[in-house]
Amino acid sequence: MSLTTAATTVPIACNTAAITFVPSPVAIPAVRGEFALRLAMRHAGTRDVTVRYELLGEAGLPVVFVAGGISAHRHVAASAAFPEAGWWQEQVGPGRAIDPEQHRVLSFDWIGAAGDLDTVIDPVDQADAIAALLEALQIERVETFVGASYGAMVGLQFAERHGARLGQLVAISGVHRAHPFSSAWRALQRQAVALGALQCDEAHGVALARQLAVLSYRSPEEFDARFGAPQVVDGRVRVGAEAYLAHCGQKYVERTSATAFLRLSESIDLQAVDPRRIALPVTVVAVAEDRLVPLQDAHALVEQLRGETRLCVLRSVYGHDAFLKEEGEIARILRTTLAEQLEQAA
Repeated sequence: MSLTTAATTVPIACNTAAITFVPSPVAIPAVRGEFALRLAMRHAGTRDVTVRYELLGEAGLPVVFVAGGISAHRHVAASAAFPEAGWWQEQVGPGRAIDPEQHRVLSFDWIGAAGDLDTVIDPVDQADAIAALLEALQIERVETFVGASYGAMVGLQFAERHGARLGQLVAISGVHRAHPFSSAWRALQRQAVALGALQCDEAHGVALARQLAVLSYRSPEEFDARFGAPQVVDGRVRVGAEAYLAHCGQKYVERTSATAFLRLSESIDLQAVDPRRIALPVTVVAVAEDRLVPLQDAHALVEQLRGETRLCVLRSVYGHDAFLKEEGEIARILRTTLAEQLEQAA
């Protein structure tokens, strides 16, 4: 694997290696909060929204903003105050790639994630809400924005609209536009929710939509290695992945409302960034097997960005979900970019 700039290719060893988890000698400060915001939204006018956030690490440390896919939330990693596992526990914590003893980690719940905002939500709205959050917390600058999937899209929006407040961006499996093929896939998922609602079983529609989504997140290579041949059970054919997909759908329904899913799914399809307006350092991480974010779109993005730009291409049977599954590879990239930020700040 290599990190590619406009002028050079810098080799970096990225073979998967064990990550050492070092327990913290002291309790890492962690705080959650929320505030009311009148947000001027791109398509819905001014709306009253609630911004919910979590901070991990001491005040005064360089701030790293972390954002994941539409299912991610403000709780990134466990702490003494909030001991439940976070959604990116493998990457955030003492001794891990994003170390709260070296960085102050900030994250938030997506606007609309609570299901109480039934209107069109643009990624622009998320970026502006993050800027408002920084104002509320009196944080002048985010040194590094680490975004994955939808989070990478919002990170690009933030870099375009609020670049003066950002040092660098790491965009993993998310680019400046929604590919038409991927948008068509999501449109079918939203139709599944609508069909469920017509049958007075909206939860079943959301579960089916999630199963379709999981198919788009992963790769045929993974399913070929993981699941066996179809079998006849009780007079019908069952394929190997059915139980796994049903489990994924049920888990998702337990924590996500139909409104939240629909509006955030739509939001992905509204992504539109002009990369030529981004002049800060950006590390773009792409996965060759990602069917939602084709590799050619990552190449198109880095060719248009105006600042120092690096492209890191991974190979993974986990496709779009590599940012969650390829722990060693992702950690190595994050360690490199964050170490550079700390060196520049010294």
